[in-house]
Amino acid sequence: MKNVLIALLFSGLCIFSVLADGPGDNVVDQVRPVPPLPKTPPTAAQKAELEGLLKGFAQKIDQLKSSIAQKPELVGLLPDVLVFYKSVDYALRYNEIFDAPKEVPYAKKQIEIGIQRANALMTGNAPWLTETGLVVRGYQSKLDDSIQPYGLVVPKSYQAKGDEKHRLDIWCHGRGETLSELNFIQQRLTNAGQFVPENAIVVHLYGRYCCANKLAGEVDCFETLDHIRANYRIDSNRIVMRGFSMGGAAAWHFAVHYPHLWVAAAPGAGFSETPDFLKVFQKETLQPTPYEQKLWHMYDCTDYALNLFNLPTVAYSGEIDRQKQAADIMAKAMKEVGLDLVHIIGPKTAHSYHPEAKKEIDRRIDAIVKAGKPLCPKEVKFTTWTLRYHQSYWLSINGMQEHWTRAQIEGTLLDNNQIQIKTSGLTAFSFDIPVKNGMLKSNLAVKIVIDGQMIEAGMVDKSEAFAGKFRKIGDRWQIAAPPENSSLMKQPGLQGPIDDAFLDRFLMVTPSNAAMNEVVGKFVDREYQHRVKHWRQQFRGDVRTKLDKDVTKEDIASSNLILWGDPASNAILRSIADKLPIKWTKDGVTVGGKQYDANHVPVMIYPNPLNPQKYVVINSCFTFREYDYLNNARQIPKLPDWAILDARTPTTSRSPATVVAADFFDENWQLKR
Repeated sequence: MKNVLIALLFSGLCIFSVLADGPGDNVVDQVRPVPPLPKTPPTAAQKAELEGLLKGFAQKIDQLKSSIAQKPELVGLLPDVLVFYKSVDYALRYNEIFDAPKEVPYAKKQIEIGIQRANALMTGNAPWLTETGLVVRGYQSKLDDSIQPYGLVVPKSYQAKGDEKHRLDIWCHGRGETLSELNFIQQRLTNAGQFVPENAIVVHLYGRYCCANKLAGEVDCFETLDHIRANYRIDSNRIVMRGFSMGGAAAWHFAVHYPHLWVAAAPGAGFSETPDFLKVFQKETLQPTPYEQKLWHMYDCTDYALNLFNLPTVAYSGEIDRQKQAADIMAKAMKEVGLDLVHIIGPKTAHSYHPEAKKEIDRRIDAIVKAGKPLCPKEVKFTTWTLRYHQSYWLSINGMQEHWTRAQIEGTLLDNNQIQIKTSGLTAFSFDIPVKNGMLKSNLAVKIVIDGQMIEAGMVDKSEAFAGKFRKIGDRWQIAAPPENSSLMKQPGLQGPIDDAFLDRFLMVTPSNAAMNEVVGKFVDREYQHRVKHWRQQFRGDVRTKLDKDVTKEDIASSNLILWGDPASNAILRSIADKLPIKWTKDGVTVGGKQYDANHVPVMIYPNPLNPQKYVVINSCFTFREYDYLNNARQIPKLPDWAILDARTPTTSRSPATVVAADFFDENWQLKR
C-alpha cells in the first residue's frame, strides 16, 4: 500500500479542545489524586440503599457458587456475573461514585443485570453468550485473580453455532480519571463506540483503568483476547488494533511491540514516546537519571518504528491538535528506517475525529483487512531494546549483547531454500517458519546465511514448521539448544526491570517476624501498604498476599514472589539471601565492593533461586508513583533491576525514598563491573 500524507479539505467542522494536564501537574509537591475525589458523592440514604442491594446480590452469588460447584462449564462463566458485583462494590467501598445523580442509577442497573445473570446461570443458562449488539463480559486475570471487564459489539450477523470467522477490532479507550468499572460498564451497555465495521466484532478493553495499556493494562489486552477466542469465532488474520487519545498511545504501543499479531493498526492522536511529548504537550522540564533514560526505550514507539515494516498503519490527527506531535514524530522515525506513514489529518480539527477522516480511515483499514494478514512474510525486520518484546512473525530474538541498547534482526526467505539473516546487538535468535506457505521446499536441504556465515541446517520435511535456534559464540554463530535451566541469563520473559514481575502472576509475601531495625521495619510496612493501595487504584485488583510461613511449593512454581522485609523478618528472603548478588545483613547492604549502613534497603528483581523460571522481587511493586499518574507518558518503569534506598529519607510523589545507587544487572544477571 502506498504511504502518503493526507489532509482532508472539508469544512463545517465541530471542533473540540483537549483538556491538557498543564503546567499545574508538573509540581511534584502538589499532586492531585488519581482517581479524583467525588464531585457529588452519594447521600447516606443512597449509600445505604446500594449497600442493601449489594448485600442481596452477594447472597445470590453465594447461592450460585454452591449450585454450580460441580459444573466446570458453568463455573467458568462466573466472571460474567461477578464483573457487575465488583463494579458496584469497588465504587462503594473505595468512594468512587464521583457523580451520584448519574452513577447511583448505573449501580442499581448493574446489580439488576448481575442478579438476572446469576438467576439464569443457576438454571444452567447463559443467554448473554448468544446475544448480539452490546455485551459486557468478564474474565479472571492470572495476575492477581481479579475480575476484569470488557465490552463487545457483536454484529447481528453473528451466529453462535455457525462456521464463519469474524474480523475483530480492538479499541483502546481514552484517558478518563473517573472511568471506574461502574462507568466503564455503563459505557459498554449504552455506546457502541467510534468505529463499528460491518460484520466485525469490536472489543472495548478496560485496560486496567487509566494506564494507557501499559504493564498490567498490556496483559489485559491479551487475556481479553484469549477469553474472546475461547467464546467467539475470531479470524486471527484479521485483528485490527486501534484507539484514540490515550487509546491512540496504546495502539502505537501494541503496533510496534507486537507487529505480527495485527492485520492493521489505526492509532489516533495519542502520544508515541515520552521525552518529546512531555516537553511539547506537558511543558515539562525533564531531568532523568541515566537509568530512567534507558527505561524510556521500553515504551518509546519511535525506537521500534522499524517494526511497522510488515504492519500497515493508518494514523490520524486533528490539524490543530497538539497531540498531532505523536504521529509527526513517528513519521520522522519511520522515515529514518525507510518507511512512510499514512497520516490522515482532519483539517481545522482539534482533539476529535473529523467525520470525513473517519470515512477515509474506514476505507483504508477495510481494504487492508480484506487482503488479510500474511501467514509468513518473505521478509521480516524487527528491532528491540528488551527481550520483553522479542518477536515478529517467524523471527525471535532470544539473547542480547546488552539490554537497553538496540538489537536488530532482518530475515529473508530466498527462492533456493536459503534463509538470509542479518543481525546486530544480539547473541541468540530462533526462527519458526510455516512450511505450508510454500516459501521452503520439502525434502530439500536448507542453507542459512547469518551475517555472511553459511550454516547447513538439514532438510525440510512435511511437518507444520521448519525451526532453528542459534547462539553466537565469540564471533561465530552455531546451532544451539536452549540454555540449561541452571544457566542464569536474561531471556524473553525473564529480563527485568522490576516492573516486569507484574506482567505475570505474582504473590506478595509479607514477613512474620520483626525487621532488623526500626527504620527498615517502618519503611517496609509503609511501602507495602502503599503499593497494595495503589495496585488497587491504578490496576484495579486486590493483590494476593501470604505470610512467608504460608508460601507453598505451588506458589513458588506458579508465581513471581514479591518479598517484603529483610532476611531477619522474611523466611523466604532469608532462605535465598546467600544466592543473591546483593548481600544484606544486620550490618548493612553490600553491592560489589561498596557497603551501605543498616538504614539502607535494597529493592531488586532477580530469577528466584527456588525456581529460576520465575522472578523474586524484594520490597517493590510497579515503580512509577503519584506524580506519574498525572500524565500517561510518565507511566513507565522508574527503577532498573536493582536500587539501594536510604530508608531514613522521606517518601515523595516520585520515589519511596532517596535512591543512593541503582543499575541493571548484566546479561547473566550479575552486577556490572
